[in-house]
Amino acid sequence: MSRDITIMAGALVGVGVLHFVRPAPFEGIVPKPLPYKKELVYASGAAEIALGAMMLNPGTRRLGGLGATALLAAVFPANIQMTLDALRSRKAPGYYKIGTIARLPLQAPMIRIALKAARS
Repeated sequence: MSRDITIMAGALVGVGVLHFVRPAPFEGIVPKPLPYKKELVYASGAAEIALGAMMLNPGTRRLGGLGATALLAAVFPANIQMTLDALRSRKAPGYYKIGTIARLPLQAPMIRIALKAARS
């Protein structure tokens, strides 16, 4: 297994755990029209943990990579919401605004790594 897959799998598990430890920041980026924000945060956290673990196991790596690809696409609107909220905020510091913009294109390499896991 390549290092990038291992790092991504670990990141998915770590961020998934954060969904349960500190759900409030994640609830804040769920797109406003969606109901059941806390439940969505918990569901996405559980999915991240499960998919990260699956990517680490050769027997489930393909399914984990495909699932991670779908999850990354599904949560992209939340990343856009976070960026929009930051840009509209008078309180958000400039570095945070720049960070939220800069993270948007990072979805592409993460999806590429998830697809690589699915092919391995």
